[in-house]
Amino acid sequence: MTALNRRDLGLLALRVGTGAVLAAHGAQKLFGWFGGGGIEGTTKAMEAMGFSPGRESAIAAGLGEAGGGALLALGLATPAAGAAAAGAMAGAVAVHLPAGFFAMSGGYEYPAFLGFTAAAIGIAGAGRYSLDHATGHVLDRPWVVATAFVGSALAAAAVVGRRAEALSADEPDRGTPEEPEPEHGGARGTEG
Repeated sequence: MTALNRRDLGLLALRVGTGAVLAAHGAQKLFGWFGGGGIEGTTKAMEAMGFSPGRESAIAAGLGEAGGGALLALGLATPAAGAAAAGAMAGAVAVHLPAGFFAMSGGYEYPAFLGFTAAAIGIAGAGRYSLDHATGHVLDRPWVVATAFVGSALAAAAVVGRRAEALSADEPDRGTPEEPEPEHGGARGTEG
C-alpha cells in the first residue's frame, strides 16, 4: 500500500471544490437548478449583457461551466476542462469589468478567481487521484494542454470582442454634452 501523497490530495480537494462550484453555476444556466434561470432565463440575460446570439451564448457558458466543472472534479481531460472553464469565466470577467475588481462592488474578482484556478488545474494536471491518472493520461498530454488553452483563448477573445463591438454600436451618439439648464430661473455661472 502506498502512502497518500499530500500534493495529490491537495489537487483532489482543489479540483473537487472548484469543479463543484463551476458545475453548480453551469447547472443554473442550463437546467434552472439552484435558483438559476435555465436556458430561457440565461438567454435573456446573455442578450441583455450584449452577447449574441443569446441562446448559443447561454448554452456555451453553461457547458463551459457545468461540463468543465464536472470534468475538473473527476480529473478527466483536465487540460480541456480547465481551458473550457477559464474561457467561460473570461466572458464573466468582461461583464463585471466596468464595476472594478472587488466582488462587493459587482466587480470581476470572483469569476477571475474561478478562471485562474481552473486554468491552473488544467495546466498542472489532475494528480494521482483522478480519472486522468487511472486512464494513463490519455486525455492529459502536452499537445492537449496547448490545443485546449489556445483554442479557449481564441474563442474567448472572439466572443468578448464581438460583445464589446455590439455594446459600442448600441451606445447612442453622445456628441458634445449639452450644458444643463439652470434650476428655478437661476443664472448660469453663478453660485447660490
